[in-house]
Amino acid sequence: MERKDFIKKGLMGTGMFIASTSLANVIKNDISELKELEILGFNHIPNTNSTTTVNTVLHKSDTRGDANHGWLHSRHTFSFANYYNPERMHFGVLRVLNDDTVASGMGFSTHPHDNMEIISIPLEGDLEHKDSMDNVTVIKNGDIQVMSAGTGIKHSEFNKNKDKQVKFLQIWVFPNKKNVTPRYDQISLNEKDRHNKLQQILSPTPNDAGVWIHQNAWFHLGKFDKGIATEYSFKGKGNGLYVFNLNGDLKVNDQLLNSRDGFGIWDTNKVSIKADTDSEFLLMEIPMTV
Repeated sequence: MERKDFIKKGLMGTGMFIASTSLANVIKNDISELKELEILGFNHIPNTNSTTTVNTVLHKSDTRGDANHGWLHSRHTFSFANYYNPERMHFGVLRVLNDDTVASGMGFSTHPHDNMEIISIPLEGDLEHKDSMDNVTVIKNGDIQVMSAGTGIKHSEFNKNKDKQVKFLQIWVFPNKKNVTPRYDQISLNEKDRHNKLQQILSPTPNDAGVWIHQNAWFHLGKFDKGIATEYSFKGKGNGLYVFNLNGDLKVNDQLLNSRDGFGIWDTNKVSIKADTDSEFLLMEIPMTV
């Protein structure tokens, strides 16, 4: 598939809307939020070039797309909704990495998804989920939820609390198998299992640690004290690794990451990781080809 076809398929097939290359037309999605998302133009911020080498890419926190709708403040690492940057369409099969804050009592009303693996990782507060299979669940800090949208599903997400905000990561991964039966998986994680070590929270295998998805991917969380170091060895041949640094200062190989920076690396078998300060981070090992 040529790049232009992949970009068109990736954007138009996931229910987003973007400005066209002429900047004149807006293609609106089928997603219905509790409040209409205002049209902000071609970009929320001017496009910024990614810092790249032969096998790495660096996305600094302040270069992400910034969408503040009042009830929802979302930072987009990759193109999403109004934010369109042709240099930031995806990293391998990692299509969306949104850093969302939802105001108290607000959220996303019922909207559809299909053929996408969607992972939600709450960082603060409680997020209530309802879907067309009559599931009603609440995910909170310390939980992880995955949805295999498959043949199609509708769901809603909103802040259950009236007195505090919700912060969560919304991650979309292209699946390696289409039109599967929709499913959910949700577990509570033990935070002690990531203190100064890597805690696996997602894999391609149902009986492995964490939740599972239809993709040759592994996610890990780490919460390291200052000075703690480790190595991460890749599990899948030809995979890449995207590191999202949640808090603190973290060094991946020779690259220093500050809070909310993202760093992708490929064409290697392992990376070194060291906490320059107390740090929390998410590792996402994913295939580099769709």
